[in-house]
Amino acid sequence: MTGAPLRCRRGFTILEILMVIALVAMLTGVLVTGAIQFTRNQAITPEDVFWKAVAETRRMALLSGRDVKFSYAGKDLSKERALVARAADGTEQRFPFGQAGELNVDFLSTQKSTSSILLGGQLVETQTIPSVTFFGDGTCSPFRLQIRTGGEPRTITIDPWTCAQVLPADHPQS
Repeated sequence: MTGAPLRCRRGFTILEILMVIALVAMLTGVLVTGAIQFTRNQAITPEDVFWKAVAETRRMALLSGRDVKFSYAGKDLSKERALVARAADGTEQRFPFGQAGELNVDFLSTQKSTSSILLGGQLVETQTIPSVTFFGDGTCSPFRLQIRTGGEPRTITIDPWTCAQVLPADHPQS
């Protein structure tokens, strides 16, 4: 046999490597864009707005070292439904609920009240408090939040030391 021996081809050419890198970059771009669109299109719940407002109000109180009043402005249907944080110096921050439709937000005392009514087949507490206070040391006055969006009211108990949700007694311990 005459001629040069056949050489085994090992590895990839630079063109093949660049093509794979370009394909991976395009797939990554599509996935990231899709994930961003997915999170933007998710509905923001009243609880999401509430927890964002709590975190910002607590932060406002801690940074100023003064009390901040936290209330719900929306009982008057002519106004925007929002949670409002008012500092002692008059500064105000609003956290609007972007949700259309029925929405009722009430601050309740931590003591279970006997003032309740049957509303649309659901037992709703009626003894509300107008506002709660976030103190400059990072704590807040004890309260519960009741949210009604047409269905059964949801009640969240807030721990006054951490301003976080108190887990219900029937919650499984890990």
